[in-house]
Amino acid sequence: MALKIGVAQMVAEAEKEIETLSIDQALAAKNDPNVLFVDLRDVRELRREGKVPGAKHCPRGLLEFWVDPDSQYYDAEFGSGKKLVFFCAMGWRSALATQTVQRMGLEPVSHIEGGFTAWKAAGGAVEEPAPRS
Repeated sequence: MALKIGVAQMVAEAEKEIETLSIDQALAAKNDPNVLFVDLRDVRELRREGKVPGAKHCPRGLLEFWVDPDSQYYDAEFGSGKKLVFFCAMGWRSALATQTVQRMGLEPVSHIEGGFTAWKAAGGAVEEPAPRS
C-alpha cells in the first residue's frame, strides 16, 4: 500500500512551521519559570527511561483535548501563558504535536530537536524510573 505522505515528510513539513529548540537551547530554558516542558511519551516509556524533572506529562493521544478550553478534558496549565516546550523520545511526535497545537492557536510553543534521547545524551537532568518490584 502506497501512502500519499509518509511520516518523515509530515515531520519535515511540520518543522518548517514550528520553532525547534536545539538541545543547548532546551537545557538553557529548563529552569525558566515562564517555560513548561511537556513530555508526550507513553507512560511505559517514562517507566522504562525516566523523565525530565518538573516536566508535565501529557500522553500524545490526549493533547488536543487537554489544550482546548472547550473540551471537558481541558487542563488549565496549557492556558497559563507559559512557553510550552514539547518533547518525545526522538522529536518526531513532538514536532507533529507542536504543529497541531500551533494550528489550534496555542502560543508560544516549540519542541526539542532529538527529544528525550538528545536531552539524556547531553547530560540533561533525568529522574530515573523507580525499580520495578
